[in-house]
Amino acid sequence: MLKLYSFGPAANSLKPMLTLSEKMEYDRDFTVHRLDPTNFEHHQDWFKAINPRGQVPALEDQGRIVTESTVICEYLEDAHPTEVKLRPDDHFDRAQMRVWTKWVDEYFCWCVSTIGWHRGIKPIAQKLSDAEFEEHLKKIPIPEQQVKWRRAREGFPQDLLDEEMRKIAVSVRRLDDHLADNEWLAGGMYTLADICNYAIAGGMQFGFAEMVNADDTPHLLRWIEQIAARPAVQRMYATVPLEKLGTRD
Repeated sequence: MLKLYSFGPAANSLKPMLTLSEKMEYDRDFTVHRLDPTNFEHHQDWFKAINPRGQVPALEDQGRIVTESTVICEYLEDAHPTEVKLRPDDHFDRAQMRVWTKWVDEYFCWCVSTIGWHRGIKPIAQKLSDAEFEEHLKKIPIPEQQVKWRRAREGFPQDLLDEEMRKIAVSVRRLDDHLADNEWLAGGMYTLADICNYAIAGGMQFGFAEMVNADDTPHLLRWIEQIAARPAVQRMYATVPLEKLGTRD
């Protein structure tokens, strides 16, 4: 049985969680070990023994660990093929799928992440005393993440937040423009490109309603709602509900 170490079904944690839900049956083929980011569980020694970078998601398959959310999704397609296929057969279409997964990993995810840290992590970081905060930083193995925690505690500069919001606006416009002429992002079928972008865009009609709404981005909204209605998505949310949303690792 596969075991996924993850936060809740949002951001990068959602990608392999939804891929597993599309392909397999929970409790028979895979389980999810839900970590609590508010208790910094992913920075505890027991989890760093699984992933020394102290980041989720991480997939355990017969004692072997696979990390990086999009890589996990591709691994599941390669190592555990099922009747449900989440990649096109055509090489060009598959390349287009990977253009979209690369874009979300390298651009879209990061601008949304910064705003997510500003809104969600800043209050957690500011609740800690100076001593508690410094002790927590010692447990974070990635120096860049330590810097991000410090910036969240101090408050991200307004010019940085403005730039990230500009990038989000660019991102949702790119998605809406493409989806105006395409039901799905690549290959004329539901693929990992849709899953990986939905992990970031799903729910933006609530968190970024000034950008994602029926008037300004009707095609993106249609796509979000179309994915949210899929049985596998409904099963995922029912299995690992949203009450304790994690942040991007």
